Amino acid sequence: MNKNIQPRARDRSTAIAAALLGTAAFLAAGAAQPVTLPSVVQELVAPPAVPPRITRTTPANVVVHLTVEEVEREIAPGTRYTFWTFGGTVPGKMIRVREGDTVELHLENLAGNKLPHNIDLHAVTGPGGGAAQTLIAPGNEAVFSFKALSPGLYVYHCATAPVAMHVANGMYGMILVEPAEGMQPADHEYYVMQGDFYTSGAYRAAGLQNFDMQKAIDERPTYVVFNGADGALTGPRALKARAGESVRMFFGVGGPNVTSSFHVIGTIFDRVYTEGGKHYQENVQTTMVPTGGATIVEFTPRVPGDLALVDHSLTRAFNKGALGILDVSGPERPEIYAKGIKRPLAGAAVVATKAVAKPAAAVAVAAAAKAAPAAAPAAQLRGRAVYDANCSACHQPDGKGVPGVFPPLANSDFFQQRPYEMAHIVLNGRSGELVVNGEHYNGVMPPQDLSDDDIAAVINYISTDMNNGKPVLDADKVRAMRASRGK
Repeated sequence: MNKNIQPRARDRSTAIAAALLGTAAFLAAGAAQPVTLPSVVQELVAPPAVPPRITRTTPANVVVHLTVEEVEREIAPGTRYTFWTFGGTVPGKMIRVREGDTVELHLENLAGNKLPHNIDLHAVTGPGGGAAQTLIAPGNEAVFSFKALSPGLYVYHCATAPVAMHVANGMYGMILVEPAEGMQPADHEYYVMQGDFYTSGAYRAAGLQNFDMQKAIDERPTYVVFNGADGALTGPRALKARAGESVRMFFGVGGPNVTSSFHVIGTIFDRVYTEGGKHYQENVQTTMVPTGGATIVEFTPRVPGDLALVDHSLTRAFNKGALGILDVSGPERPEIYAKGIKRPLAGAAVVATKAVAKPAAAVAVAAAAKAAPAAAPAAQLRGRAVYDANCSACHQPDGKGVPGVFPPLANSDFFQQRPYEMAHIVLNGRSGELVVNGEHYNGVMPPQDLSDDDIAAVINYISTDMNNGKPVLDADKVRAMRASRGK
C-alpha cells in the first residue's frame, strides 16, 4: 500500500516544484521589465520667477541640473559680498515636481569655486536628505535620485561643515512637490525667501564685506533680506499684479538663524498653507515661518497701490532690509478703499502764510544745480535704497509727504535752501515747527540710525532725484557733523 502511495507523493512534489519554478520565472520576468517613467528635464528659472505649474497626471523621472556657484555681488547699493549659491542666485532656483515623481539630481560644483559643497533637500526621505551622496570638491559632479513621496513646499540647503556658515552665505532654496491631483492655476506665482547675513562691517557699509562668524554665532545679523539683497524686490525689481488677479507666493526662510513674521501690508491672505503642507487656514494677517521652513500664501489684491512685503519684526524690515514691494495696478475702488480727508481739529490754531520768494542766492544755487551732473549710478541706487527703507513710509515713495503731517522732500524749498540742515536733522533729529513751501508743520523726527555713507547717499538722492539738484555732501562732511555734535 505504501508502495502505491509513494509514486503519487513524488508526482505531487514534482508538480509543486514545477509550479514554484514557474512562479519564480514569472516574477523574474516581471522584475526584468520595470515600469519606465517618461523623462522630464526640469526648467530652472531665477527667483522670484518659478517653474510652470505641472499639468501632467502621471509620475515622471525628473532630471535636475543644479550648479554651485561662488559669486561676488551687491548685498546693498555700494556694498559687496561673496555669496555661495545654488544656480548663481539667492535663493537657489526652485525645483518643481509632482508627488510620485523620481528626481534625478545632478549637483555640479564648478571648477572655479574654492570650497566643497553638497545639498540636503527636506523633501527627501532618507538620512541626510542627500548630503552624503552629494559632497563634492570643486570641479566635480554628484548624481543621486529620490522619490518625491510627500506633497508640500520644502527647503533645500548646503549641509557642508560649518553648515551655518554655508547657509549664511546664501546656500538655500526650495523644492515644491505638487500633490498628485495638481494645483489650481493662479494669475501670478512668486518665489521669495528670507535670509540673515552677517558682515564684518555695519549695515550698508561700503565696499566688499567679509562674513563674521562671531556675529552669526551670537545671532546678530547685519542684514535680514528677501531674495539675497537689500532692495531685491523694490523699485524696478518690484513684483507686479493687477487688482483682481490672484497671487500665490511660495515663501521660505533659509536662515540660518532668524524666523519670519511674514506679512503683506495692505492685504489679507485668503489662504495660508501652514509650513508648506496640504492644509490651509483662511483669512490670515501674518504667518510665522520657521528657519528651514516654508509656507504658501494666496491672496487677491483688490485696489491699486504698493503692497509692502515685510518681516513684521519691524526693525528687520526698516533697519536691516526685509522689505519688498508688490506693485498693484488697476482702477481705484473707493467703495473698498477710500482716500479719506485730513483737516485740522476743531479749535486748533491754523496759521495761514504766504509762500516766501527764494533769496537770489538760493535761486542761483538752484540754477547751478540744474546744470550739475547727476549722482553716480551706484551712489544714486544706494540713496534710493536708504530712502525706501527709512523715509518713504512718512514722506511717501514720491517724496510728496502727507499734507499737514509730514512735509514734502520733493520740490521742497526748505531742502533746496538748506540741504546741510537736512543732513543735521537726519543725524540729530528735530522737533518743533518748520515751514515748507509756505505750509506749517509741527512734529517730531527722531535721529536716524544710519551710517555716514548712508546719510550722504540719501541726502544726495533727495537733492538730485527729487529736487533737480546736484550731490551736496559726502561721508567726510557727515562725519564732521557727527564729530561736532558734542562741541
